[in-house]
Amino acid sequence: MMRQENHGDEISDLRESQEEMESLVLDEPPSSSNGQSSPSSSAAAPPSAVIDRQTSASQHFNSILEPPSYADAIFTSFDSSASASNGHDSPRPESDPPARSEFLKVWVSDPQKELELSNSLVPGGTSYYTYLITTRTNMPEYGGDGSEFTVRRRFKDVVTLSDRLSESYRGFFIPIRPDKSVVESQVMQIEQFVEQRRAALSKYLNKLAAHPAIRRSEELRVFLVVKGKLPLMRSVDVASRMLDGAVRLPRQLVGEAVDANEAAQPAKGGRDLMRIFRELKQSVVNDWGGVKPMVAEEDKEFLEKKDKVVEFEQQLSNMSQQAELLVKAQQDMGETMGELGLAFVKLTKLETEGAMFESQTTRATDMKNVATAAVKSSRLYRELNAQTVKHLDKLHEYLGVMLAVNGAFSDRTSALLTVQTLSSDLVSLQSRIEKLEAAASKIFGGDRSRMRKIEELKETLKVSEEAKACAVKEYERIKENNRNELERLDRERHDDFMGMLKGFVLNQAGYAEKMANAWEKLAEETSGYAKDGS
Repeated sequence: MMRQENHGDEISDLRESQEEMESLVLDEPPSSSNGQSSPSSSAAAPPSAVIDRQTSASQHFNSILEPPSYADAIFTSFDSSASASNGHDSPRPESDPPARSEFLKVWVSDPQKELELSNSLVPGGTSYYTYLITTRTNMPEYGGDGSEFTVRRRFKDVVTLSDRLSESYRGFFIPIRPDKSVVESQVMQIEQFVEQRRAALSKYLNKLAAHPAIRRSEELRVFLVVKGKLPLMRSVDVASRMLDGAVRLPRQLVGEAVDANEAAQPAKGGRDLMRIFRELKQSVVNDWGGVKPMVAEEDKEFLEKKDKVVEFEQQLSNMSQQAELLVKAQQDMGETMGELGLAFVKLTKLETEGAMFESQTTRATDMKNVATAAVKSSRLYRELNAQTVKHLDKLHEYLGVMLAVNGAFSDRTSALLTVQTLSSDLVSLQSRIEKLEAAASKIFGGDRSRMRKIEELKETLKVSEEAKACAVKEYERIKENNRNELERLDRERHDDFMGMLKGFVLNQAGYAEKMANAWEKLAEETSGYAKDGS
């Protein structure tokens, strides 16, 4: 019981010390003449807040070799586009991109709880949240200059959009949609969960809007523009797809002809059980048969890039972990420095209250200066950490990009497997036809039943040849999409990482300079001790 009381006292003391540090008034120097405020003025901002000071065009840095001052440089935003599209606030006219270039910006706001009365066994129905989605654009696909739309969508609509894009844009690096987060919705406070989902949806939709191909898609346009119920066809649940596949299986077993375009698509979702079995068999033959497939991946340039992507993902994952450790270390350093400053504040108070000699008053003044420097450094560490999170978050974003890249590569592998399966089917059909023709030729006058079977197999062979042609065309289309997307990824990765590194380095140098200035000022104020010691 005593231990619990002591623990409670420690927590209470910690909260009080944190409040003291927040309310502690420091002897701040006057703001600089260029109109930029000191970083410590935003100390109360949460870690996720973005420090964004606008500077004139003349203050933009054409070179970072000899900047006027790192401490001033840190307030220039190097990724203003990201901070402008966080979707937290309602859209503002001044945040729109210049009209001379095409833009498509999306804001997600105003979550509202609604009841779903249908298909519910619970009295009163189940509830869900809808979000107000506001779009501004000057793209001709959306109506040109000055176009603005508002619709309400629920998360299920976003899932439907993601599924449709995955089917229509195979081979593209499609941004990964936010997870359903069933567990988090049960653990977190509902307001916190809804806000987290709103921010994730805003980020996701703006990534779709930034994709050069998807931003012009009919699927995205319908999602952003058409009011009311989403007209895109919803995804069918797995159980229904498996049931449909079971119904179609007998017709597939007896050799019923199928549509060539449908046969060219990979088996998925359980709708075509026979196709699943055949492609699984082909996959096993490829891996364990010891025979090279008739159609194989022979693009050496792509295979080399694929290996580099795998290596890049591994290094990116390691870098992301190191970034998290850096953020944690800076946070700990800031908290420790703040606690040190508070300890000196309390010691200063004690010395001042009990001062009987001038030396005690002088010592109390010096300790107050130490406390001021420590607390100021603590606040600078907190601001530095917020900037570090903002810039190095690009590493976490690219881990999501790697998921999209792997998905596009899977589309390519799946399309190649479909071509291989259809090629094997053609060889098998041709072999069966030849055997039946040889058997029928041995019978005088021919075997009518065999001849009918041969005609049926030839018709199936014709359909399979058309399906293979469609499958090869789809495979080539996905290959072209992969090639274009890899080139785009290289360009964007260069720009993104240069901006990330530039912002990270300037912030580290700038805040280090400010901390050094604080301690240098303290050294000057306490220089008398050095003279006394000599």
